[in-house]
Amino acid sequence: MKRRIALLTAAVLLCLGGGFFLYHTGFFAAATSTEGLRSYIDRFAPYSHLCFFLVQFLSVVLAPIPSNITSVAGGVLFGTWPSFFLTYAAVISGSLLVFSLARGLGRDFADRLVSRKLSEKYQSILETKAPIFLALAFLFPFFPDDVLCILAGLTSISVRRFFVIMLLTRPWGLLFSCALGGSTISLPLWAMVPIALAGLGLFLLGMRYGNQVEDAVLGWFKRHQKRK
Repeated sequence: MKRRIALLTAAVLLCLGGGFFLYHTGFFAAATSTEGLRSYIDRFAPYSHLCFFLVQFLSVVLAPIPSNITSVAGGVLFGTWPSFFLTYAAVISGSLLVFSLARGLGRDFADRLVSRKLSEKYQSILETKAPIFLALAFLFPFFPDDVLCILAGLTSISVRRFFVIMLLTRPWGLLFSCALGGSTISLPLWAMVPIALAGLGLFLLGMRYGNQVEDAVLGWFKRHQKRK
């Protein structure tokens, strides 16, 4: 019990220290644009890779900034694959941290980071269909991934199962963002054109119909719950 309290205390102190670091170094002002993020990360050379990892990690825990946005800036600075592996490691680590904090500290912790509206929207589904819902939510770009990681910590899903779901579903959007910034994937023109058009189409559909898709998925789960 004492060890658990010590670990949770260290995690909370890490979050507080990370928040101070981001604020003091001007991250929140820089995060208003991709160019600003590039300049912010580049300032820390020759430790830019470490800075990028910390920014990605803390953005999951503290900052309401999607990792896909910062991944584009990382792709420009470091290239597709270095940016992807740094982002992937940071996102998985940050997600496990907030999941563990929610599990250890309970509802009070979650309520400080997640609005009541979002909590009520997702909690009942996560309590009964967490594995399949999390897998779908992490694959679609319309759901608040970091919020769902916190709320998942309040459910009975095991840490191992949560970890496996993240490993299998979270990398794809991050890889696309890093490739968009890095432009290092070598493909013939005939292959790049349909991929680019498909990506653009998904982006536009997400911007236009993202809320409807999210509501449709949530509605399906709720109807399935009632049948049970």
